[in-house]
Amino acid sequence: MAAAGKAKLEQRTGGRTGRQLYKWREYGTGYLFMLPWVIGFGVFTAFPLGWSLYMSFHTVSFNATGFTYRFVGFDNFMRVLFEDSEYTVKMILYFQEMILIVPLIIIFSFLVSILLNQKFPGRMLLRAVFFLPVIFATGQVLLELFRQGQGELPFISQYGLEPLVANAVGKQFAEPVLNVLSQAVIILWYSGVQILIFIAGFQTIPGAIYEAVRIDGASPWESFWKITLPGMKPYIGLCTLYTLVDLFTFPFNPIMELVSKHMFKQDTGYGYSSAMAWLYFAGVLLLMLLVIWFTSRAGKERRG
Repeated sequence: MAAAGKAKLEQRTGGRTGRQLYKWREYGTGYLFMLPWVIGFGVFTAFPLGWSLYMSFHTVSFNATGFTYRFVGFDNFMRVLFEDSEYTVKMILYFQEMILIVPLIIIFSFLVSILLNQKFPGRMLLRAVFFLPVIFATGQVLLELFRQGQGELPFISQYGLEPLVANAVGKQFAEPVLNVLSQAVIILWYSGVQILIFIAGFQTIPGAIYEAVRIDGASPWESFWKITLPGMKPYIGLCTLYTLVDLFTFPFNPIMELVSKHMFKQDTGYGYSSAMAWLYFAGVLLLMLLVIWFTSRAGKERRG
Protein backbone atom coordinates (compact mmCIF):
# COMPACT_ATOMS: atom_id res chain seq x y z
CA MET A 1 0.00 0.00 0.00
CA ALA A 2 2.80 2.39 0.93
CA ALA A 3 4.67 1.63 -2.28
CA ALA A 4 1.54 2.15 -4.36
CA GLY A 5 0.83 5.46 -2.63
CA LYS A 6 4.39 6.61 -3.21
CA ALA A 7 4.16 5.68 -6.90
CA LYS A 8 0.92 7.66 -7.28
CA LEU A 9 2.48 10.66 -5.53
CA GLU A 10 5.51 10.55 -7.84
CA GLN A 11 3.21 10.25 -10.85
CA ARG A 12 1.21 13.29 -9.78
CA THR A 13 4.33 15.31 -8.97
CA GLY A 14 5.95 14.32 -12.24
CA GLY A 15 2.80 15.22 -14.14
CA ARG A 16 2.66 18.62 -12.44
CA THR A 17 6.33 19.24 -13.22
CA GLY A 18 5.78 18.20 -16.82
CA ARG A 19 2.87 20.62 -17.16
CA GLN A 20 4.96 23.45 -15.73
CA LEU A 21 7.81 22.69 -18.13
CA TYR A 22 5.35 22.61 -20.99
CA LYS A 23 3.96 25.99 -19.98
CA TRP A 24 7.45 27.49 -19.78
CA ARG A 25 8.26 26.13 -23.23
CA GLU A 26 4.92 27.38 -24.54
CA TYR A 27 5.17 30.88 -23.10
CA GLY A 28 8.96 31.21 -23.00
CA THR A 29 9.17 32.86 -26.42
CA GLY A 30 6.59 35.42 -25.43
CA TYR A 31 8.45 36.21 -22.22
CA LEU A 32 11.66 36.69 -24.20
CA PHE A 33 9.94 39.20 -26.48
CA MET A 34 8.65 41.03 -23.38
CA LEU A 35 12.07 41.08 -21.72
CA PRO A 36 13.41 44.28 -23.45
CA TRP A 37 10.26 46.14 -22.40
CA VAL A 38 10.54 44.84 -18.83
CA ILE A 39 14.18 45.96 -18.62
CA GLY A 40 13.36 49.37 -20.09
CA PHE A 41 10.41 49.80 -17.71
CA GLY A 42 12.52 48.89 -14.71
CA VAL A 43 15.39 51.20 -15.68
CA PHE A 44 13.55 54.26 -16.98
CA THR A 45 9.92 54.17 -15.79
CA ALA A 46 9.51 52.28 -12.50
CA PHE A 47 11.26 54.85 -10.30
CA PRO A 48 9.51 57.97 -11.73
CA LEU A 49 6.19 56.15 -11.49
CA GLY A 50 6.73 55.22 -7.86
CA TRP A 51 8.01 58.72 -7.06
CA SER A 52 4.89 60.33 -8.52
CA LEU A 53 2.75 58.06 -6.34
CA TYR A 54 4.82 59.12 -3.34
CA MET A 55 4.36 62.81 -4.20
CA SER A 56 0.59 62.40 -4.57
CA PHE A 57 0.38 61.90 -0.78
CA HIS A 58 2.47 65.02 -0.07
CA THR A 59 2.41 68.74 -0.54
CA VAL A 60 5.52 69.49 -2.56
CA SER A 61 7.11 72.93 -2.34
CA PHE A 62 10.31 74.29 -3.80
CA ASN A 63 12.70 76.61 -2.00
CA ALA A 64 16.37 77.59 -2.10
CA THR A 65 17.50 74.30 -0.57
CA GLY A 66 15.43 72.11 -2.95
CA PHE A 67 12.12 70.30 -2.66
CA THR A 68 10.33 69.86 0.66
CA TYR A 69 7.62 67.26 1.23
CA ARG A 70 4.80 67.49 3.77
CA PHE A 71 2.66 64.38 4.17
CA VAL A 72 -1.08 65.09 3.72
CA GLY A 73 -2.46 61.59 3.12
CA PHE A 74 -5.43 61.51 0.74
CA ASP A 75 -6.01 65.26 0.96
CA ASN A 76 -4.80 65.86 -2.61
CA PHE A 77 -7.15 63.19 -3.97
CA MET A 78 -10.09 64.63 -2.03
CA ARG A 79 -9.38 68.13 -3.34
CA VAL A 80 -9.25 66.85 -6.92
CA LEU A 81 -12.50 64.89 -6.61
CA PHE A 82 -14.63 67.27 -4.57
CA GLU A 83 -13.17 70.76 -5.09
CA ASP A 84 -11.76 70.86 -8.61
CA SER A 85 -14.85 71.03 -10.81
CA GLU A 86 -12.77 71.71 -13.95
CA TYR A 87 -10.98 68.38 -13.60
CA THR A 88 -14.21 66.43 -13.03
CA VAL A 89 -16.00 68.02 -15.99
CA LYS A 90 -13.08 67.49 -18.38
CA MET A 91 -12.63 63.93 -17.14
CA ILE A 92 -16.29 63.04 -17.76
CA LEU A 93 -16.39 64.72 -21.18
CA TYR A 94 -13.17 63.08 -22.35
CA PHE A 95 -14.27 59.62 -21.21
CA GLN A 96 -17.56 60.16 -23.06
CA GLU A 97 -15.62 61.03 -26.21
CA MET A 98 -13.43 57.96 -25.88
CA ILE A 99 -16.43 55.68 -25.32
CA LEU A 100 -17.78 56.99 -28.63
CA ILE A 101 -14.61 57.07 -30.71
CA VAL A 102 -13.05 53.73 -29.65
CA PRO A 103 -15.92 51.61 -31.09
CA LEU A 104 -15.80 53.69 -34.29
CA ILE A 105 -12.08 52.99 -34.71
CA ILE A 106 -12.56 49.28 -34.01
CA ILE A 107 -15.50 48.94 -36.43
CA PHE A 108 -13.74 50.93 -39.16
CA SER A 109 -10.49 48.98 -38.86
CA PHE A 110 -12.37 45.66 -38.72
CA LEU A 111 -14.32 46.40 -41.92
CA VAL A 112 -11.22 47.66 -43.74
CA SER A 113 -9.25 44.58 -42.65
CA ILE A 114 -11.97 42.34 -44.08
CA LEU A 115 -11.59 44.08 -47.44
CA LEU A 116 -7.78 44.00 -47.33
CA ASN A 117 -7.83 40.30 -46.43
CA GLN A 118 -9.40 39.47 -49.79
CA LYS A 119 -7.26 38.42 -52.74
CA PHE A 120 -7.08 41.16 -55.38
CA PRO A 121 -4.34 42.96 -57.34
CA GLY A 122 -2.55 45.67 -55.37
CA ARG A 123 -3.55 44.28 -51.97
CA MET A 124 -0.12 44.87 -50.41
CA LEU A 125 -0.03 48.45 -51.70
CA LEU A 126 -3.39 49.26 -50.12
CA ARG A 127 -2.27 47.71 -46.83
CA ALA A 128 0.77 49.99 -46.88
CA VAL A 129 -1.42 53.03 -47.64
CA PHE A 130 -3.63 52.40 -44.62
CA PHE A 131 -0.58 51.95 -42.40
CA LEU A 132 1.20 55.14 -43.58
CA PRO A 133 -0.67 57.46 -41.13
CA VAL A 134 0.78 55.44 -38.25
CA ILE A 135 4.28 56.33 -39.48
CA PHE A 136 3.74 59.97 -40.42
CA ALA A 137 1.04 61.19 -37.99
CA THR A 138 3.05 60.64 -34.80
CA GLY A 139 5.02 62.82 -32.41
CA GLN A 140 5.82 66.32 -33.60
CA VAL A 141 4.21 65.71 -36.99
CA LEU A 142 0.86 65.06 -35.34
CA LEU A 143 1.24 68.10 -33.09
CA GLU A 144 2.01 70.33 -36.05
CA LEU A 145 -0.93 69.00 -38.06
CA PHE A 146 -3.34 69.79 -35.24
CA ARG A 147 -1.83 73.24 -34.72
CA GLN A 148 -2.56 73.97 -38.37
CA GLY A 149 -6.13 72.74 -37.98
CA GLN A 150 -5.65 69.71 -40.24
CA GLY A 151 -6.84 67.25 -37.60
CA GLU A 152 -10.40 68.54 -37.64
CA LEU A 153 -13.14 68.41 -40.27
CA PRO A 154 -14.98 71.75 -40.71
CA PHE A 155 -18.23 70.32 -42.07
CA ILE A 156 -20.06 70.66 -38.73
CA SER A 157 -19.83 74.45 -38.60
CA GLN A 158 -20.25 74.79 -42.37
CA TYR A 159 -23.57 72.93 -42.45
CA GLY A 160 -24.82 73.99 -39.01
CA LEU A 161 -25.09 70.51 -37.53
CA GLU A 162 -24.85 71.59 -33.87
CA PRO A 163 -28.62 72.04 -33.33
CA LEU A 164 -29.39 68.75 -35.09
CA VAL A 165 -26.93 66.82 -32.92
CA ALA A 166 -28.21 68.50 -29.74
CA ASN A 167 -31.79 67.54 -30.61
CA ALA A 168 -30.80 63.98 -31.50
CA VAL A 169 -28.66 63.05 -28.48
CA GLY A 170 -29.54 65.75 -25.95
CA LYS A 171 -27.51 68.68 -24.69
CA GLN A 172 -25.67 66.53 -22.16
CA PHE A 173 -24.03 64.36 -24.86
CA ALA A 174 -23.97 66.92 -27.67
CA GLU A 175 -20.49 68.28 -26.90
CA PRO A 176 -18.62 64.91 -26.90
CA VAL A 177 -20.50 63.78 -30.02
CA LEU A 178 -19.61 67.01 -31.83
CA ASN A 179 -15.98 66.69 -30.77
CA VAL A 180 -15.85 63.16 -32.15
CA LEU A 181 -17.47 64.23 -35.44
CA SER A 182 -15.13 67.20 -35.83
CA GLN A 183 -12.10 64.93 -35.32
CA ALA A 184 -13.31 62.09 -37.53
CA VAL A 185 -9.95 62.07 -39.30
CA ILE A 186 -8.48 60.52 -36.12
CA ILE A 187 -10.38 57.33 -36.98
CA LEU A 188 -8.21 56.96 -40.08
CA TRP A 189 -4.97 58.02 -38.38
CA TYR A 190 -5.42 55.66 -35.44
CA SER A 191 -6.57 52.54 -37.33
CA GLY A 192 -3.38 51.33 -39.03
CA VAL A 193 -2.10 49.03 -36.28
CA GLN A 194 -5.56 47.65 -35.59
CA ILE A 195 -6.00 46.79 -39.28
CA LEU A 196 -2.77 44.78 -39.25
CA ILE A 197 -3.79 42.96 -36.06
CA PHE A 198 -7.16 42.03 -37.54
CA ILE A 199 -5.55 40.81 -40.78
CA ALA A 200 -3.20 38.64 -38.72
CA GLY A 201 -6.21 37.35 -36.78
CA PHE A 202 -7.99 36.32 -39.98
CA GLN A 203 -5.00 34.16 -40.85
CA THR A 204 -5.54 32.09 -37.68
CA ILE A 205 -8.94 30.85 -38.88
CA PRO A 206 -8.40 27.73 -41.03
CA GLY A 207 -9.75 28.01 -44.56
CA ALA A 208 -10.99 24.42 -44.34
CA ILE A 209 -13.72 25.57 -41.94
CA TYR A 210 -15.12 28.00 -44.51
CA GLU A 211 -15.01 25.29 -47.18
CA ALA A 212 -16.87 22.89 -44.89
CA VAL A 213 -19.69 25.31 -44.08
CA ARG A 214 -19.90 26.35 -47.75
CA ILE A 215 -20.46 22.69 -48.67
CA ASP A 216 -23.17 22.51 -46.00
CA GLY A 217 -24.94 25.39 -47.72
CA ALA A 218 -24.04 28.29 -45.39
CA SER A 219 -24.06 31.74 -46.97
CA PRO A 220 -21.11 34.16 -46.57
CA TRP A 221 -23.27 36.19 -44.16
CA GLU A 222 -23.90 33.13 -41.98
CA SER A 223 -20.25 32.10 -42.03
CA PHE A 224 -19.28 35.61 -40.91
CA TRP A 225 -21.56 35.53 -37.86
CA LYS A 226 -20.90 31.88 -36.96
CA ILE A 227 -17.15 31.58 -37.73
CA THR A 228 -15.39 34.87 -38.45
CA LEU A 229 -16.79 37.05 -35.69
CA PRO A 230 -16.50 34.46 -32.86
CA GLY A 231 -12.96 33.64 -33.97
CA MET A 232 -11.99 37.33 -33.97
CA LYS A 233 -13.29 38.17 -30.47
CA PRO A 234 -9.84 37.92 -28.81
CA TYR A 235 -8.40 40.23 -31.48
CA ILE A 236 -11.25 42.68 -31.06
CA GLY A 237 -10.43 42.83 -27.36
CA LEU A 238 -6.72 43.26 -28.09
CA CYS A 239 -7.37 46.09 -30.56
CA THR A 240 -9.75 47.75 -28.11
CA LEU A 241 -7.09 47.63 -25.41
CA TYR A 242 -4.47 49.06 -27.76
CA THR A 243 -6.83 51.84 -28.91
CA LEU A 244 -7.67 52.81 -25.33
CA VAL A 245 -4.01 53.16 -24.41
CA ASP A 246 -3.25 55.02 -27.64
CA LEU A 247 -6.07 57.55 -27.28
CA PHE A 248 -5.72 58.12 -23.56
CA THR A 249 -2.11 59.18 -24.18
CA PHE A 250 -3.18 61.44 -27.05
CA PRO A 251 -0.95 64.57 -27.32
CA PHE A 252 -3.95 66.93 -27.02
CA ASN A 253 -5.51 65.05 -24.14
CA PRO A 254 -7.25 67.73 -22.00
CA ILE A 255 -6.60 65.83 -18.77
CA MET A 256 -2.87 65.65 -19.40
CA GLU A 257 -2.82 69.35 -20.26
CA LEU A 258 -4.63 70.11 -17.00
CA VAL A 259 -2.15 68.00 -15.03
CA SER A 260 0.77 69.86 -16.64
CA LYS A 261 -0.83 73.22 -15.84
CA HIS A 262 -1.31 72.43 -12.14
CA MET A 263 2.20 71.05 -11.87
CA PHE A 264 3.70 74.56 -11.92
CA LYS A 265 0.99 76.46 -10.01
CA GLN A 266 1.97 77.71 -6.57
CA ASP A 267 -1.22 76.62 -4.78
CA THR A 268 -1.18 73.07 -6.21
CA GLY A 269 2.26 71.90 -7.36
CA TYR A 270 3.65 68.47 -8.00
CA GLY A 271 1.73 66.63 -5.27
CA TYR A 272 -1.67 67.84 -6.42
CA SER A 273 -0.93 67.21 -10.11
CA SER A 274 0.36 63.71 -9.26
CA ALA A 275 -2.94 62.95 -7.53
CA MET A 276 -4.79 64.13 -10.65
CA ALA A 277 -2.66 61.87 -12.84
CA TRP A 278 -3.20 58.83 -10.63
CA LEU A 279 -6.97 59.32 -10.54
CA TYR A 280 -6.92 59.57 -14.32
CA PHE A 281 -4.84 56.39 -14.47
CA ALA A 282 -7.33 54.61 -12.19
CA GLY A 283 -10.19 55.43 -14.57
CA VAL A 284 -8.22 54.24 -17.60
CA LEU A 285 -7.10 51.12 -15.74
CA LEU A 286 -10.72 50.24 -14.93
CA LEU A 287 -11.63 50.37 -18.63
CA MET A 288 -8.55 48.32 -19.51
CA LEU A 289 -9.44 45.64 -16.95
CA LEU A 290 -12.93 45.37 -18.46
CA VAL A 291 -11.40 44.87 -21.91
CA ILE A 292 -8.91 42.30 -20.57
CA TRP A 293 -11.77 40.41 -18.90
CA PHE A 294 -13.69 40.38 -22.17
CA THR A 295 -10.62 39.20 -24.10
CA SER A 296 -9.80 36.38 -21.67
CA ARG A 297 -13.41 35.23 -21.61
CA ALA A 298 -13.59 35.25 -25.41
CA GLY A 299 -10.35 33.26 -25.57
CA LYS A 300 -11.72 30.63 -23.19
CA GLU A 301 -14.95 30.33 -25.24
CA ARG A 302 -12.89 29.93 -28.40
CA ARG A 303 -10.74 27.16 -26.88
CA GLY A 304 -13.83 25.49 -25.41
